[in-house]
Amino acid sequence: MSKTDAELRAEERRESKDLGAAGAQLSTAPREELIAGPTLGVVGWARWFWRQLTSMRVALILLFLLSLGAIPGSIIPQNSVDELKVQSFKEAHETVSPVYEKLQFFDVYSSVWFSAIYILLFVSLIGCIVPRTWQFVGQLRGRPPGAPGRLTRLPAYTTWRTEAGPEQVREAALAILKKRRFRAHTVGDAVAAEKGYLREAGNLLFHIALIVMLVAFAAGQLLKSEGGKLIVEGDGFSNTLTQYDDFKSGSMFSSDELAPFSFTLDRFTGTYAKTGPQRGTPRTYEADVTYTRGDGTEGKKSIEINKPLVFDDTKVYLNGHGYAPVVTVRDGKGKVVFSGAVPLLPIDNNVTSTGAIKVMDGYRDRSGKKDQLGFQAFFVPTFGGAGKGDMFSQFPGLEFPVLALTGYHGSLGVDAGLPQNVYQLDTRKLTQFKDAKGEILKARLLPGEKMTLPDGAGSITFEKEVKEWATFQITRQPATGWALTGAIAAIGGLVGSLFIQRRRVWVRAVQGEDGVTVVEMAGLGRSESPKLPEELADLAVTLHSEAPTAPEPSDVAAEGAEK
Repeated sequence: MSKTDAELRAEERRESKDLGAAGAQLSTAPREELIAGPTLGVVGWARWFWRQLTSMRVALILLFLLSLGAIPGSIIPQNSVDELKVQSFKEAHETVSPVYEKLQFFDVYSSVWFSAIYILLFVSLIGCIVPRTWQFVGQLRGRPPGAPGRLTRLPAYTTWRTEAGPEQVREAALAILKKRRFRAHTVGDAVAAEKGYLREAGNLLFHIALIVMLVAFAAGQLLKSEGGKLIVEGDGFSNTLTQYDDFKSGSMFSSDELAPFSFTLDRFTGTYAKTGPQRGTPRTYEADVTYTRGDGTEGKKSIEINKPLVFDDTKVYLNGHGYAPVVTVRDGKGKVVFSGAVPLLPIDNNVTSTGAIKVMDGYRDRSGKKDQLGFQAFFVPTFGGAGKGDMFSQFPGLEFPVLALTGYHGSLGVDAGLPQNVYQLDTRKLTQFKDAKGEILKARLLPGEKMTLPDGAGSITFEKEVKEWATFQITRQPATGWALTGAIAAIGGLVGSLFIQRRRVWVRAVQGEDGVTVVEMAGLGRSESPKLPEELADLAVTLHSEAPTAPEPSDVAAEGAEK
């Protein structure tokens, strides 16, 4: 793991004492100056607080707290997602629920404490980025500093003597370093070069990308909209608030922002494995729709799992499916009082389904008095056996459909003005039909069969048609593109800041007392790296080919004696 900013600054201060300007400014991290406690006034404390808030240490702490804060938002039901689940949780956990309410655990992402952490992290990142950016710009506009007085103190060092002149060595070194993409120039008797600026650029890019992601996340939560709709084959949907079965939105959402479009579910197709250990496992789910955009253009699309229908920044996802048996209800005189497909809700993987059939208007009993009918329905697409026990489905495909019904009459409770589950019957004011033997009237119907109600109350027929329905999730999540861009940029910046080494190289060439040029090469990196000596060695070998080692005086004398 990389060193903290405090450790790096301490290390840089120690190096700068020995190396002067040559070892300075390898980092754009803001430098902290200790201020004695008794001298701090209001301004001093404000500066101290600001420095702490904008330090990398505090930013990491806030990021960690933000991650911790998301935990209860993930494991505890949220009002913004499903209020019914929240209510069920409160009923099942009466002891801890009041505590959770005080801590705002049912509304984590809009709570005061989560918003405070979020805003502080946002301010911390901005306060960290702005000064570092200006310092980095200043470093880009500047030049690498001159060589320190004693290159031997640097972590990577080499030297040799050459017969080439000092000016020739410096020109060769300058050309080699520039060819290796170093920023290089000659300062006095040495060439100063620097490379790896993209490390700080990557660091800044990472922090800026985090801000972009935070802004995108906030915009998405404030402006988002999400709703669900169940559609039976042949029916359609228009993107208006009144068409949704359920709808949630951000606090800054406006209904004017709903994308203008509509679509009709032409057909739903589901295929399943029919043999083997995975029998009944879904193979394909496809919803074929015909859509119309706001400009009047039409088209067809097959919506599949994770392959939504897209309208600008609104996506229509396929969320689930089930069956809707077609039934016809007649009164005692044979008049049709209800006819249509009734969606039923699956309760297992084989699409065993339950629901309710409600006849609220138009029905009159044998004496001509207005009444209401209700039927509890139990449907299996592939009947699993006979007998008087509970029936079940053997297979999710529509191979042997059976519809079980139990009838009621009386008041359905829909006139009370209270919301009611369309898939359940409120039997408090209903009377159950009984047969001639006084037993509860029940029937299991095959397609085309009819259940006759007692005392001339009418009948209900299971028609020879079973439609399929599909549920769709219509989601508008603004700024998702910005969030994705920020995430990619953050990864790129992090890779750059971790793997790019910021380093400086100096090449000094001076003429010795004996007239032979002494060449010194040294390198200094922001942090310890085994690649720096390797790179310096490679540069030294390249420069050595331009300025080879001069023979020692003893070797020259021996060669002269031989001659």
